[in-house]
Order: sequence, then structure tokens, then C-alpha cells
Amino acid sequence: MPLTRRPLRVAALSMTLLATPFALWAQDAPFTGADIDAAVWTAGDLPSGRSALTARVQILLDRSGVSPGVVDGFRGGMSETAIKAFERKNGLAVDGVMDADVWALLQPHATTPVTQDYTITRADAEGLVESVPTDYAEKAKMTWLGYTSVAEKLAERFHMDERFIQFLNPGKAIAPGETITVMAPAKPLKGQVVRIIVDKAAHRVAAYDAGGRLVADYPATVGSSSTPSPTGTHKVEAVATNPEYTYNPKINFQQGENTEVLRIPPGPNGPVGTVWIDLDKPTYGIHGTPTPSRLFVNASYGCVRLTNWDAEELAHMVKAGTTVVEFLDPGVSIADVTDPVAPPAPVAAAAIEAGALPLSWPAGGVAPRARPTALGAAMATAAGGAVPPVTAAAPNTSAATLPRPAAGASPEAPGGSIAADPLAAALDSASDGILPVQPAETPEPASGFVLPTAPLTGADG
Repeated sequence: MPLTRRPLRVAALSMTLLATPFALWAQDAPFTGADIDAAVWTAGDLPSGRSALTARVQILLDRSGVSPGVVDGFRGGMSETAIKAFERKNGLAVDGVMDADVWALLQPHATTPVTQDYTITRADAEGLVESVPTDYAEKAKMTWLGYTSVAEKLAERFHMDERFIQFLNPGKAIAPGETITVMAPAKPLKGQVVRIIVDKAAHRVAAYDAGGRLVADYPATVGSSSTPSPTGTHKVEAVATNPEYTYNPKINFQQGENTEVLRIPPGPNGPVGTVWIDLDKPTYGIHGTPTPSRLFVNASYGCVRLTNWDAEELAHMVKAGTTVVEFLDPGVSIADVTDPVAPPAPVAAAAIEAGALPLSWPAGGVAPRARPTALGAAMATAAGGAVPPVTAAAPNTSAATLPRPAAGASPEAPGGSIAADPLAAALDSASDGILPVQPAETPEPASGFVLPTAPLTGADG
């Protein structure tokens, strides 16, 4: 049940339980928020393992509308697919490798620090739950599948892996009153998305406006060989925030000894996370996840799984009855079904010549902020003109006719006091050679929630 009177004890308990795996996870050299803000690319790909430079690039990608998934400082599968998506967005050669042009095109998003200080409030420690059980029958007894620690809650808010929060704040208690270093991600985009393209092979979901311009691009897990995603084109029917989840063993899988239909309560640690974007194909949708760090590991039962914060952002830009979702056939890429983007003229050279992109920064100093006017002009000239702004659109959260999303991929425990899910191995084996994993993060639940009202039916997760 939700905890509102013992948040400090729960936070301490979660930190204790995380201590052992974190010690194994963080053997590489430490760095600080200042190091991330001072990091500069000079040559070659991003460093292997974890680095301040990779963390900086991840946030700049996040600010550009190309989500890297969780920000954790690791060069991994999600960061690689994000760089590829950024290259595709800007008409560059797509190889997923950091280079001068990618770095130059990221600089307009580097005009403010990528890290910030944050003082934890008492409100941050409210609404936590002591644990989230693995067994679905036990889940069904709860009223809210909330966060199990302050670290998990803040990680989602700042698009970070919760262990990365600990890494940047050694020796600090992640508890009210403490001031910690966190990342400074982009604010949610405000646009109107009319077309969503799902590319299972690339593990990306691309969202376009009415003019055919890429608005946002997200990492995703899409179905598996045993439970494939839909084919063809479908429409968005409704959106529900913090939806309930229906477990139906007759439709999908049987979890443990649970043979009855169960209604799982809402919450960020629910099987479909904080958002369900319902499609016109029954039981299928785009949704969040309780375990963003395992986005490229856990399989999805035919649906499209995003991080909670990415799913929430997308949900506010779609329109029921208008937005279409296209599932690409094998061998077809996003570039194959969208208009080509004119490659920029030598962007890096133009930016350096304009004085907006220095070749190097003083050792140990904070990287000077890019000059937005000069750099923007250099890039606009190189690319042949300015990029039109995204048209703002009011969020759509109607869910009056939304069927309850039912049985889907069983959520793996995101750490803290959540037990490991016995279905994880089976789900991992169904994920068809997905790209290398990197640790990840999670967002804060949307305020309020809308429960679906249609009869219970089986659904994919």
C-alpha cells in the first residue's frame, strides 16, 4: 500500500538494498557534474564504458528531441541508436559514431549547463511504496504501484538511471533536505504528431508533424518473435495516463499459479508504466515501462514499449482519430518511408569558422557555452535555411473508450526493494538479439489518472 508516513525509512531501505549491486556497477573512474559540463569531444567515437563526455552527449541528444533513453554516461545500445537517429534527422551519414558534424549540430542545445543542483523536498519522499511484489495476485491487492525510493522517483524526473544519481553524489543521502547533482534534460516537447513510424529493427519510434518534419525520436522495444507487433498502419484511438492493467492468462501467458483474470492497479511500476496510447487494433498500444534501464532487454508482448517520460511526452502530442502509427516491414527503415533530409554543407567547418565551435577547451575548465546566434547562422547557412518551429498543440488525454491494456511483458524489478521477476529470463530469451544494453532511467507519473471503462479483454504489454 502507498506509504505517506514513513518515506525516510523507505528511502534508506532502498539505498541499502542497492548498495551491493551499485558497488559492482561503479568500478570505473569517478567524475562530477562539473566534469560533465566541461566535457568536450575532440576526435573519435565516444569512450567505451562510462564517461562524462557520453553523459553530456546524452543530454544534448535529449534536448534535441532525439531521446537516448536513460542518461547514465554509458556508451551503449540506446546511445548508439540515438546518434543514428540524430544523424538521420540532420541528413548526415548514419553510422551511430560520434564525429565533428554530430558534435557541431548538438551545440545549439548546449547553451545552458547540462547538470544542475537540486534540493530534495519532503514531497519527493511522499507516495512511495515499500516494495512491489513479483506475483501478479499480490500486485492486484495493492492500490498504487508507486516508486520504491526517492532515487527512483528523481531518476525518472531527470531522465537518469537511479544508480547514476548515486554515482554523481557519493556519500550523500538521497533524502529530503539534501542537495544533489542531477542532469538538466529538455522540457517536454509541445507539438502535434500526425504520423508515428515504428522500426523494430532499429529499436526506434519516430514522430512526425503534418509537414513531414521529425518532431521526436525515441528508443523502443517492439514485440518479439513469439508475440510480434502488428503490421501495417493503425490509428490512435485514445490515451490513458496511469492506466490499470489487465492480466489474462487465457490471452497471453500464465504468471506463476495465477489462472484468473486480475486487475493490476496503476502506477509508474505497473506493467505498462504511466501511459497507454491505445491503437485501433484491439489490445495493442504504445506504453511506458517500470524498468527503463532494461528497455533493450525485456521483450514486449506485441506492443511498443518506451521509457515513461518518452511515452508521456508522445501522449501529449498525438490526437485520437488522427494520428496514424505505421509498423515497418522487415528490411524497411524509417529513411525508406520518409522524405530525404538534405545533408548540411561542412557543418563543423562552418561553425568553427564562425567562431562558435572551438576545437578544444582549457584543461580542467568549464566548457564555454556555444554562441547560439553565430552557430545557428552557420548551420542554417550550411543546411540551406532555418528549421521551422514545432507547432504547439494541447495535450490529449481522453480515455473514455479505452480498453484496459491486459497481460503484457512482466515488468522486471527496477532495483531497490523490488524483487526480480521470474519471467525475466523467458522474456529476455524472446527479445531476438536486441542491441547491447546500457543502464537506464524513469519519469515521474502524470498528475491524476484516467481509468479505461471498456470490458476486460486480453491485451499485449
